[in-house]
Amino acid sequence: MLQEVIETKLHNAFQPDYLKVINESYMHNVAPGSESHFKVIVVSERFVGQRLIARHRLVNQALMEELSNQIHALAIHTYTPQEWHELESGAPDSPMCLGGGH
Repeated sequence: MLQEVIETKLHNAFQPDYLKVINESYMHNVAPGSESHFKVIVVSERFVGQRLIARHRLVNQALMEELSNQIHALAIHTYTPQEWHELESGAPDSPMCLGGGH
């Protein structure tokens, strides 16, 4: 299952304090049971002192193979433990798909 692969790779890459991988494919115009659209929330000390773009690049690098072959869309939410602690409602929700073939 692709979701499990993503979880394992992100866990190994970041040793996160918190990790959540959500299959959001159901929100898009894809076949039932698809694994093509994901949201990841990663809370890690590795992000301390890193700008948002650098954090996203690290996640993209960890999932390079999956992004080039299987994942059509990836919503990335990265936080330091301090940032995560300061959030009141967690990561933002992803918008519903407006249509289209993906």
